[in-house]
Amino acid sequence: MIAVRRPLPPPPAWLRPVRLPEGIPIERPAAPGTARPAAALVLVYPGPDGDAWLVLTQRVEYGGDHSGEVSLPGGKVDPDDADAAATALREAREEVGLDPDRDGIDVVGSLDALWIPPSNFRVEPIVAIAARRPRFVPDRREVAAILEAPVAAFMPDVAPLIVDPDPLGRPLRYGAYMVEGRIVWGATAAILGQFGAVLAKR
Repeated sequence: MIAVRRPLPPPPAWLRPVRLPEGIPIERPAAPGTARPAAALVLVYPGPDGDAWLVLTQRVEYGGDHSGEVSLPGGKVDPDDADAAATALREAREEVGLDPDRDGIDVVGSLDALWIPPSNFRVEPIVAIAARRPRFVPDRREVAAILEAPVAAFMPDVAPLIVDPDPLGRPLRYGAYMVEGRIVWGATAAILGQFGAVLAKR
């Protein structure tokens, strides 16, 4: 398993959004009972130089809450899904063409679930390891681009990237990661930041 005990270490504090102009940190509350269950896949696989890499996606522009954002493969739980791991793997198959048998996928654990208020999803991040780099094929109805990044980019010792002003004009200042020239923030950044913090504690 990725972690042997809970509570897990939190993501870096600098990732937390701050409301402007007051400078008040925005706490991430627990999911309400009405939140819709979902799962995301943190997939680790061998990179070009044998180091560990992760896959993300940029969503297509569709006018919804998360239009155009960078995210991990994932989505809402379907009634036929056995558990959150089944949801994460199914969504990754649909979005990026992941084949668990072909790619040698082993689910090794999970991170802390978190609530995404705009879409009211409670997302459980599932961690899996691939024996080899998958042959990614994007579903163009959902995925505008497949992005890849080394796990080292999300470790606690990386230099903070502070976004201020917010490029969408919102009254926010927040920490983020940069992947292939795209900003990774919010829930996705929190998941990746916690993943890096967990690895640093091992």
